[in-house]
Parts: sequence; structure tokens; C-alpha cells
Amino acid sequence: MIERMAGAIFRAFIIALLVAMPSLLLPGVVSDATAMVVLLALLAAMMTFVEYNSEFPSVVEFRYAPPFNRLRVGTLFLVVFMLTMISRGGVYPTDLSLVLTALGRLVGTAVDFPYSPVRLMVLMMPSNTSPVLIDSVRTAAGVSYCISVSAVLLFLGLVKFFGWPARNGAFNVWVNLPMFDPTAGDVLSRLTRDARVNIILGFLLPFMIPALVKAGSAWIDPTVMANPQTLIWAMTIWAFLPASMIMRGIALARIAEMIGEKRRRAYAEAEAQGLQAI
Repeated sequence: MIERMAGAIFRAFIIALLVAMPSLLLPGVVSDATAMVVLLALLAAMMTFVEYNSEFPSVVEFRYAPPFNRLRVGTLFLVVFMLTMISRGGVYPTDLSLVLTALGRLVGTAVDFPYSPVRLMVLMMPSNTSPVLIDSVRTAAGVSYCISVSAVLLFLGLVKFFGWPARNGAFNVWVNLPMFDPTAGDVLSRLTRDARVNIILGFLLPFMIPALVKAGSAWIDPTVMANPQTLIWAMTIWAFLPASMIMRGIALARIAEMIGEKRRRAYAEAEAQGLQAI
């Protein structure tokens, strides 16, 4: 129990730090915004502590199948940290912020090719947008998208070459998928369907979101990303949410594959026993 509580406290601290990081590191944040961020950080930390302090999960998927959630949180933390340091470097430049800014611009320029999601994010901005803001959007989009894609590829490698999640021991579907209803139809077909939906949506969302924002420019003003905090969270959500969906789809497809293999072995053993009885 003590070990579980200590782990829950540590995870709650990481989530609170993640939420509050831009407000803590960026200069010129107004007091009202800081108070709101502190409230959100405390709420996120409390929810995380309650979830992980419980013996049985209630919302979080793949809690007993590391490093799925650790990889997602680490990716989110890295994206927010890098974008925050790049934005901070524009006011208080340091060696670290200058290096990250140069790296971010290099990455943003490299992936800003025709029909890429980063190019669509740049084209989403109005034609009269200042070159400085365009450069900030390109850099932030390139950094967040490349980190998210790298996380997806890393998780895919864990599945294909390291046998996730079987290498961690027996996998309990019902504990690791607490929101999944096993009584509503065939489990294998539903897992396969959900996996395909998550992967398809995760692939399309980085292209669809800029198009939807551009189409709804009468109601959504993209120039609000001139605010560093808005830019950080907008780019983080735009890149991380689709990557998280693809990772979830890969995980569900892997679980469906494991269930299918177990069924085939069970059928083969039953058939062999029937032949021996005859």
C-alpha cells in the first residue's frame, strides 16, 4: 500500500508540474491566469492520485502494461518543455533555449514541405500574419509533430520487436481496459474495430484540424497563438492527441492479436484431444 501511494504521489506531482510548466517558466503571465493554472494543476494531480492510489483502475487504460502510459506522459512532458523553453528564449535567452530554438527551427523547416501537417498549420494562419508568428507556428508545429511521431514509432518498435505487453507477464484485458465492456458483442471483433478507428482518426486529425480551423476562421481566430501559452497548448494538443490515438490503436490491435492466437491454440488443443479420444 505504501509503495502504491508513493507511486501515486509521484505521478500526481509529474502531472501537476506538466500542467503548470508554461505558467512557471514563461514571463509576463497575469495573476488571474496563474491562479487558474494552479487550480487546474491541483485538479489534475488529485485525479491522478485517486486513480493510481486505487488498487483497481477505473479510467486509465493499460495501467499494468508499462511503458505505454509512461511513454505517453513522457512524450507530452517533452513537447511542453521544449515549446516552453523555445518561447522563453525569445525573452530570456539562455544556452539551452538558444540550442532548442535552433533545433526547433531546423526541424520545423525540414518538415514544412507541401501537403505535410506542418505546412497545413502554417497555411491555416491568415495572410496578414506577421512573419515572426508564422515562424513561431512553424517551429512549434515541427517540434511537437516530430516528437509525437517518434513516440509512435518507438511504441511500434516495442510491440513488434520486444513483444509488448507479453514480455511483462500475463496480460489481464479487463484490468488494463477498465472502460471496455466485454459483454457487448464479440471481444475480438470489437477490439479490431476500435483499433482501426483509432489509427485512422489519429492519422487524419493532424490534417483535418488545420482545415477545420481555416474553414471556421469567422469564429476561430488563429492569431490568438501569438500568446505563448496558447501556442504551446494548441500545438501540443494538435500533435499529441492524434499520436496518442494511434498508440492506443496499435495497443488494441496487439491485444486483439493475442486474443486471436489464444483462441486458435485453444481450438487446436480441443481438436487434438477430440482426435485422441476417438
